[in-house]
Amino acid sequence: MPSTAPRFNLVILLLAAIVAVTPLTIDMYLPAFPAIAETLNTDIALVQVSLSTYLAGFAVSMLIFGPIADVLGRRKMVLFGLSGFALCSIALTYVTDIHTFWVLRALQAIAGGAAAVTIPGIIRHIYGEHTAKGMSYVSMIMMIAPLLAPALGSMVMHWFSWWAIFAVLALYAGALLIPAFIWLPEVETREHKGSWFSLFFASYVEVLGNRQAQPFIATSMFASFGFFGYLTAVPVVYMQVFGADEKLFALLFAGNVGSLILANLINSRIVVRIGSRAMLQYSISSAMLSALMLVVVNMLELGLFATFAAIVPLMMSLSLSAVNADALIMIAFPKHTGTATAVIGTLRFGSGALVGPILALAHTQSAMPFSLLMFSATVCMLLILIWAKVKKRREQG
Repeated sequence: MPSTAPRFNLVILLLAAIVAVTPLTIDMYLPAFPAIAETLNTDIALVQVSLSTYLAGFAVSMLIFGPIADVLGRRKMVLFGLSGFALCSIALTYVTDIHTFWVLRALQAIAGGAAAVTIPGIIRHIYGEHTAKGMSYVSMIMMIAPLLAPALGSMVMHWFSWWAIFAVLALYAGALLIPAFIWLPEVETREHKGSWFSLFFASYVEVLGNRQAQPFIATSMFASFGFFGYLTAVPVVYMQVFGADEKLFALLFAGNVGSLILANLINSRIVVRIGSRAMLQYSISSAMLSALMLVVVNMLELGLFATFAAIVPLMMSLSLSAVNADALIMIAFPKHTGTATAVIGTLRFGSGALVGPILALAHTQSAMPFSLLMFSATVCMLLILIWAKVKKRREQG
């Protein structure tokens, strides 16, 4: 395992900064929705569609560039992705109609995804069997982005206009190109002979068909489902159900993000001693207990702050589950980390896309649908853990 030399620290900061491109791109422009709608002479609902086109583009990008990064190299893919992202961001400052805006947001996501899909593989290259520790460090630093992004977007809007948000994003990506070129290590690639179709097919068959990794892939998906459940429901729960104003919502949201940072800090210190498998088991058990507490709190109608108190340990536990499951997946595929990351990312966004319709179908003027959805996700995670243990015992017996 590498030493903690100054260059090593800079690489970790750089990886976190590259991963932060996605939350910055999503969260910075949220305060600009009304202004974008007015400038482009369209409805705000059509501006919201641009978020869906971004997420769709990001998922497609990971599917395409994951296997390619395994063959062509991750450093090259990062440089390509950041360059494309910067160019698309510049183009977005000149948009005059909503349809072009949608297309450029999708292209921006495709470029950003090309860079993001490489990061877990580089972390695995640096940390080896302690990949979970490295991923916790990167996640911990990266989470500053969603904490600050809406405020940064509002600040830029105050001084300029919505187009300046994309100019800032272009400058950010451009600024990352130089340190990425200098400091990013090139990870060993694998040889491939044959067509690109055979590359994609063989890569995904190998990753999805790996029985050792299947429980971790499923666990990561349900942990992400819980995260998207939180992100989708919490504005409604905090502000509409419990009547919190925008300032209180911002404080509560910041508190939840702070708990995620704390969870990753704890993981980075403990996981080296007990291992990712043990951390995953503990975090899944904790997540289910916290989700059960959330259900009880809302059954008894104990109010906003009791709900917040239940959500904090739940989100910490989901964060620990996701980061350790992802680390175990990366360790299982030393030559296919790009493809493995693509599988994780696609299932993550795919499961997240189901949250909105589910909550819409079960909509009531209470926090119970949200609470039950979170509890269901943790039950599925626990069942997967039990299934994996039973299967392992049968194979050994």
